[in-house]
Amino acid sequence: MRKKLIALLCGLLPLLAAEAQNDYSNYQQQTNRIQALSKQYPQLASVKSIARTAGNKDAWMITIGAGNTTSKPAIAIVGGVEGNHLLGTELAIGFAEDLLKGSNTDSIKALLSKTTFYVFPNMSPDATEQYFAKLKYERQGNATSTDDDRDGKNDEDGYDDLDGNGKITWIRVESPLGDYKLHPDDPRVLIKTDASKGEKGKYLLLAEGIDNDKDNQFNEDGEGGVWFNKNFTYKHPSFTQGAGEFAVSEKETRALADQLFDLFNVYALISFSSNNNLSTPIAYSAPAASQRIVAGYQEADAKANTLVSDLYNKITGMKEAPKTTAAGGDFLSWGYYHYARYSYSTPGWFVPKVKPDTAKKEKALSVEDPTANYLRWAAQQGITNTFTEWKPVQHPDFAGRTVEAGGLDPFVLINPPFKLVPDIVKKHTDFVLKLAAYQPELDILNVKTEKVGNGLTRITLDVANKGILASHTKLGERSYWIKRIQVKVNTGGNQSVISGRKNQLLNSLEGLSSQQLTWLVKGTGKITIEAGSPTTGIVKTDINL
Repeated sequence: MRKKLIALLCGLLPLLAAEAQNDYSNYQQQTNRIQALSKQYPQLASVKSIARTAGNKDAWMITIGAGNTTSKPAIAIVGGVEGNHLLGTELAIGFAEDLLKGSNTDSIKALLSKTTFYVFPNMSPDATEQYFAKLKYERQGNATSTDDDRDGKNDEDGYDDLDGNGKITWIRVESPLGDYKLHPDDPRVLIKTDASKGEKGKYLLLAEGIDNDKDNQFNEDGEGGVWFNKNFTYKHPSFTQGAGEFAVSEKETRALADQLFDLFNVYALISFSSNNNLSTPIAYSAPAASQRIVAGYQEADAKANTLVSDLYNKITGMKEAPKTTAAGGDFLSWGYYHYARYSYSTPGWFVPKVKPDTAKKEKALSVEDPTANYLRWAAQQGITNTFTEWKPVQHPDFAGRTVEAGGLDPFVLINPPFKLVPDIVKKHTDFVLKLAAYQPELDILNVKTEKVGNGLTRITLDVANKGILASHTKLGERSYWIKRIQVKVNTGGNQSVISGRKNQLLNSLEGLSSQQLTWLVKGTGKITIEAGSPTTGIVKTDINL
């Protein structure tokens, strides 16, 4: 009785924690939620750490599936791609929780019997923890000490909380050389002037802090070293802040890349970051795609991106999300160009463009600006305490000049109020489940046998991909690291293959397509023909000669 009670309490703890949650999870809360899954669903979920970061935090991996998980096609889901994107981690953990909560339903049972999910909830645990720190600011880098301004010193010019409110916002300095002016519709907001139109600014706008190392730069070399989303190999932005001394220099970056290269069954990656090819797919460019070092999506892969994008927008309503261009060293690009899998990324949420409140006699913003738009949206949603009113501060670098600290709080432009997160998680879980239904899946169809004399039998059949996605990306066809579809004729002692290849490899099978194969086999009895690859699964058929 006591054991049953303890088991019941263990099962309730994650549910109670979820009900009580009213803000984003810190590292310890994330760890508790992740560990709870393997305890509550030991037959379906396992957890391991793939690396310890420079900040001594685990980068966790959750494997979800039934039976032999490595023998089934898989989707890898990655959160914490950017350290200031708390939503990404919630989407990754929330997906794992929602999937396993539904594991008693027939649909999820069927899904987990043929699909594996690898979830990496937070690949930037050092950086995301800054949200919960005594001094809150948007941090991207891990705890590796770096010399970002290359002056021979590490971390010597970080942020300074000039107004003592526990968060880093902005400072505006009145200056005849300023290149910012007040927004005409909202004086709380500063916008850049346009010199080509003869506009003159009134303010310098800087991140809150002082010039600690007296090099006329502000906050350019603070705590927070290498960015996960700038440390990968595709177009690595060497010698820029956050990129690291070389590509894949960090423990967590290398660990994830190594882990994924070992997982031959992964056919698609879904990551959560500012990079976004789901709301707006990447367009096909023949010149870029045909370069010797490929710089653009192959045509078939671009079409697949469009197909998946349509599905995503239908489910999530994210079609109007801002377009983005990957800057290099990013995980999304690495996933396609160097890992050669379907690679998708989305921020999961954006501040919607608001319409003016006619009841308050508002007019449309005369100048489009994300901060001004956010403040209107927040007011309409009843969201308060996300803007620090400007107030004078003493600044040692601007003695005798008017300096004010204030502005929009960190994190709010890219992370929604937490009350919106459960619905966002649900929509993205639905999307992943629908995407899994598109996965490549082999079948052997139209098997025909024909006796041709002298103990010979001609066998003809179709190896078909009945999934919507191709068995491999077009770019993947060029990679020696990706395992092709192997078709084998398994014969017995008195049987032999006279014509046709006993073992052969097929290139990518497009979605809803097939390839016909034929053999001439000598002998009697039963033979087995099997076809498969890690990204498609394996199918077999027995044939009587």
